Amino acid sequence: MNPEPSLELFGHPFSSYTWKVLIPLYAYDVPFAFRIIDAEHPEHAEVVQTAGPLGKFPVLRDGENLLFEATTIVEYIDRHLIAPGTLVPEDPDAATAIRMLDRVFDNYVMNVMQIVVNEYIRDSKNPDLARCAEARAQLDRVYAWLEGWLQFYPPMDQVTLIECAAAPSLFYSDWVHPIPEDRPRLRQWRAHLLSLPSVARCVEDARPFRAYFPLGAPDRD
Repeated sequence: MNPEPSLELFGHPFSSYTWKVLIPLYAYDVPFAFRIIDAEHPEHAEVVQTAGPLGKFPVLRDGENLLFEATTIVEYIDRHLIAPGTLVPEDPDAATAIRMLDRVFDNYVMNVMQIVVNEYIRDSKNPDLARCAEARAQLDRVYAWLEGWLQFYPPMDQVTLIECAAAPSLFYSDWVHPIPEDRPRLRQWRAHLLSLPSVARCVEDARPFRAYFPLGAPDRD
């Protein structure tokens, strides 16, 4: 019997930021143990609560190293668990460009989409429609920007920090505010991302939890 891996990831299969870390672990066959955050495993939540100031997951434990924040974890994976430069280039300028796009997907897609989700979690029958409309308008603007950016970033099978950030954010944002038909590059790229084996695995593992999504559980993905 093989011993359980010493590397541990604490998170939840339906969590977009947990996906961000799972994608490179799956893509590059890094052995790890997944520690789900749920009512049946309070000891996992205790670890998360000790890691960062707000007790948010995902959290990666590698021996004495306890890391939080998904981007930080992805960079740690790149430096210590796979061939360095795979997820974030060694070249400083190329690394800066990839980190910039990472922030676009986290801050301008994922976190903006979350505004609408939070409103429906707060009160599904009476969300703040003005806040939702403002967030949707911001997503429209980001979708337009990404459509132009994709002229210079063709779909590829290699997983980098960009794919780790883009796949979960576009997966959920399209549920909340569908990417319009006049953004064909972005729609095609989202479909490509979901076809990557490491991303498809996250999608399937999260499927049992779709009913908890406040804006419905789309069955088209």
